[in-house]
Amino acid sequence: MESENHNIEYKETWRDEYLKWICGFANAHGGKMLIGVDDKGRVVGVEKPKKLIEDIPNKVRDVMGILVEANRLEEEGKVYVEILVEPYPYPISYRGRYYQRCGATNQELKGAPLDRFLLRRQGKTWDGVPVPYLSAEDLDNETFTLFRKYARLSKRMDEEDLLDDNNSLLEKLRLYDGSYLKRAAALLFHPAPEQYVTGAYIKIGFFREDADLVYQDEVHGNLFQQVRKVMDLLCTKYMKAIITYEGIQRIETFPIPREALREALLNACINKDYADTSPIQIRVTDKMLQIVNGGILPEGWTIKTLLSSHRSMPYNPDIANTFFRAGEIEAWGRGIERIIKGCKRDGFSTVDFRYDACGLWTTFTYHYPKRASQKNEKKTHQDITLLQQEILNYLSRHPQATILEVTNILGSGSLGRIKYNIQRLKALGLLERVGSDHGGCWKVPDTGESAS
Repeated sequence: MESENHNIEYKETWRDEYLKWICGFANAHGGKMLIGVDDKGRVVGVEKPKKLIEDIPNKVRDVMGILVEANRLEEEGKVYVEILVEPYPYPISYRGRYYQRCGATNQELKGAPLDRFLLRRQGKTWDGVPVPYLSAEDLDNETFTLFRKYARLSKRMDEEDLLDDNNSLLEKLRLYDGSYLKRAAALLFHPAPEQYVTGAYIKIGFFREDADLVYQDEVHGNLFQQVRKVMDLLCTKYMKAIITYEGIQRIETFPIPREALREALLNACINKDYADTSPIQIRVTDKMLQIVNGGILPEGWTIKTLLSSHRSMPYNPDIANTFFRAGEIEAWGRGIERIIKGCKRDGFSTVDFRYDACGLWTTFTYHYPKRASQKNEKKTHQDITLLQQEILNYLSRHPQATILEVTNILGSGSLGRIKYNIQRLKALGLLERVGSDHGGCWKVPDTGESAS
């Protein structure tokens, strides 16, 4: 006989506690239990098979309210019993507890996995669950304005719909369940969605090769705000750009194409399991960038299935639909395909996907395209962020400037952020302070000049 798997279970004798396994099969893809067979698939026989064939279906019916089929089988003179269980479209419980077959094991469902299971059996998704005490007046007007701007550019909504008030717009986006707004509405438009969804934020960290955390940021707000803020942080603080010039035009080349990075970020927001209280996490080093979210693959899928399927249903379809209407994504289920094609087309980073207990990992290994490396001799400084380049450019022209002045002129963040980037430039040997803090000036060593 074949070994135990997702739809076969062997038991040498019958015990009533094995009703849990029948419950697990009914809540998964169905299966069969063979009584009188050992763990290695060898028939050992069973006593009183006729009584088992009568008793087991009755117990299943009385305890769980479902029907199973019991058959008498024989091999080499030894009789054993086959119990056939059909998959059920609604949740089946055993004494108030829910079990589900997973691989060759039977698992009790609790917490977030139980919530997902019950919602799926009801034909609902996590982001489609209604939220009491949430109204359109609680949502952020600036985000609605931003959405309307995006939707006009994408032309995926009629202009007359965009002219409606916020409440009517939410109805057009199907973000109501009866008289209640859905969870998706809180995540997309509320100024502080963590009031309703714990862990609905993004955490970014920069690490050295020895895994030491150098610095980090947390990005809060609704999903539209998070995507904008994270893209800005990654491109100005966390990733180094090669700066080249063609004539007087400055060209910035990042190790990841912005389109692919944005698609990966949106993909994480759309497919995250928000029942998991862990935030989306982005890990950045000098050599790679990783995005990990507690997403759940469709039942029975592997990472290979995901990569070969370009039309899979998003885990949070209401969020995906709103992003689509805003033109943030091109089409449902095409995110991974667009990420891979975006990297290959421009000769950029290689991208890898894997799935484990932490969720879905998207890893970009840095690689600059040839056209950037060929112009490398024209770059003005080492590989640095756009903000750091702007600081160098300003201080080379204004060597007497104070840090507060740089902060106000560039308008690229807080005083602390400018101080950090100046310290980073000094550590890289790209910037020096000549003289005292009050009477000195700045010097850019690679030009050998204090000002230009």
